Amino acid sequence: MSPTLASAPGSCCFSGVKHTGTPVGHVEDLGGIPTYISDPPAPSQKVILFLADVWGPLFVNNKLIQDYFASCGYIVLGPDYFFGDSVMNHEADRDRQAWIDNSRKPAIDAFPAWLDAVKGKYGRENTKYCAVGYCFGASFVLDLCSDGSVVAGALAHPAFLDESHFEKLDRPLLLSCAEEDHTFPLASRRRAEDIMVARKCTYHFQVFSGVKHGFAVRCDPAIDTQRWAKEESAKGIVSWFDRFTV
Repeated sequence: MSPTLASAPGSCCFSGVKHTGTPVGHVEDLGGIPTYISDPPAPSQKVILFLADVWGPLFVNNKLIQDYFASCGYIVLGPDYFFGDSVMNHEADRDRQAWIDNSRKPAIDAFPAWLDAVKGKYGRENTKYCAVGYCFGASFVLDLCSDGSVVAGALAHPAFLDESHFEKLDRPLLLSCAEEDHTFPLASRRRAEDIMVARKCTYHFQVFSGVKHGFAVRCDPAIDTQRWAKEESAKGIVSWFDRFTV
C-alpha cells in the first residue's frame, strides 16, 4: 500500500467562519449530481471543476469562491457529491467519523457519470478543463491530473492523498498550503515535493504562515492574515490556470 501523505479530514474540517455575500450561480443536475454552476461574464471555453471540501459546493463560502473564479473568465462547476448530506446540513450530534467513512465511495462512484455529463454539455474542440480540490476534493483532482482529463490542477489543504497520487501526476499542479495542517503536515509536503522533483513535474507551492487547514475556504475574514491568505490562494489558483488555458 502506498504511504499516506494527506490523511482523512479531522475535527478542524468541521469548523470555521461562515462568510457573507450574495452568490450568483444556480444549481442544475448534471449526470445525476446537483451541481453549482457559475457562469463567466462572457462566453468561455475554459472550465473549472470545483471539487469541494466536506462542506460541499452549496455552502455559501464555496459558492462565493466559485463565483470569483467565474468572474475571472471560467465556467465553474461544483458537483455536490454529498447529495445534500454535506457538513453544512448536519446536526450538531452527527457522528462525523462515520459520515466520512461512508461518504467517499458514493462520491467516487458517482463522479465518472458526472464528468461524462460535463463533457457532453461543455465539451468543444477547444474546451480546456482545470480542476481545483479543497480537502476532501483533492484526490479527485490528482486522479484527473493523471488521466489527461484536465490541463492543470490545484489543491488547497488536501486530504486523502498518498504517494501514488504524485507518482502518477501528469499535469501541472499548484498546492496551496497552510503552514500548520494536520492532514498535510510539513513532512508530507516535502515528500510530495521530492516525488515531483524526481519526476520533473511542473508544480508550484503556496505556503501561508499564520493559518491552518481550511484557511482557503473558512478563514475568519476579520483577521487580516487569514483573509489575505484566502484571497491570495484564490488569486494564485486563477493565475495558475490562466497559464495553461491560453
